[in-house]
Amino acid sequence: MAFENKLVAVLNPKIPAGRTMNALAHMALGLGHVVSDASKLELIDYQDADGGSHKLISKIPFIVLEGNSTQIRKLRQCALERGIAFSDFPHTLIQDSWEAQVARTQETREADLAYFGICLFGSWSDVSELTKKFSLWR
Repeated sequence: MAFENKLVAVLNPKIPAGRTMNALAHMALGLGHVVSDASKLELIDYQDADGGSHKLISKIPFIVLEGNSTQIRKLRQCALERGIAFSDFPHTLIQDSWEAQVARTQETREADLAYFGICLFGSWSDVSELTKKFSLWR
């Protein structure tokens, strides 16, 4: 089955695994909110043989790729220019309280941000075009 939309995360492999997973969780949660029409996420409940329900899992594959901070920055800019929904995670969002993270981010120019990752959601062809040079996460 072909999907109309594509869901992709590009993660920085130089970031420790725990921080990467934290960033991915925050970005996925944020991206879910950014997508204005939730039906496009194709979320369904999967039923197991015992009648248990595993709720709100997308039928769309969630492709995880890797890229460095510079590549993620460029991808973010392309997504902005093309109007593709995204959520990113810069280095200013770690440690301290959320209030300190907000202040630190406000004090940091975009060019000085180091990116842990970005999640994209948009038409299959548009997202594929932007991410075709990235490798699968290893």
